[in-house]
Amino acid sequence: MICADELGPVIPRTFPPAPAWSPDGHRIKSEIDYSRGPEKTWVYGALLVRDGQQIAMTASSRNSVFYQQFLQLVEEANPDGEIWIVTDNLSSHNSLSTRTWLEDHPRIHHAFIPVGACWLNLREGWWRIFRKAALAGRSFANRDDIEHATTPATNQLNSRASPWVWGRPAPPPRSLRRRYVYIV
Repeated sequence: MICADELGPVIPRTFPPAPAWSPDGHRIKSEIDYSRGPEKTWVYGALLVRDGQQIAMTASSRNSVFYQQFLQLVEEANPDGEIWIVTDNLSSHNSLSTRTWLEDHPRIHHAFIPVGACWLNLREGWWRIFRKAALAGRSFANRDDIEHATTPATNQLNSRASPWVWGRPAPPPRSLRRRYVYIV
């Protein structure tokens, strides 16, 4: 079983250098140069629940073509057996071209989570860990920088991966507590 989802858009932002001070002691104000621009980047991710390994891919759009490329990566990473992908019901996951692609790849099956229940997808918890490792506190100049941040973060997280379980682990057994007797 594999939990899949998209993160994004991750937007490259470049800011001009900080303003300086004039010789007479006044702050020099600079123009605000910020725009969302066309360089949005989406990060596709798949979490292999059995061992905690992650597959990630960056793309310039969130459409059926890139989703099918992502499914191809998932299929190549899992050469044996059937593949069940738990995902939300985004239009690119259930489009005609994706369904046609899935007919040519009978090993891959989709299980869609209900609308409004994104917490059922274990991938959402993994995104929190990934954002902290790859994206937190950083600004990116272009799409390549985002991909460069995604790859090492994924490799580092995969190096210490462990199986994912939905819910809390059972509490450890309690040892016998000492009894204290107070004498008045």
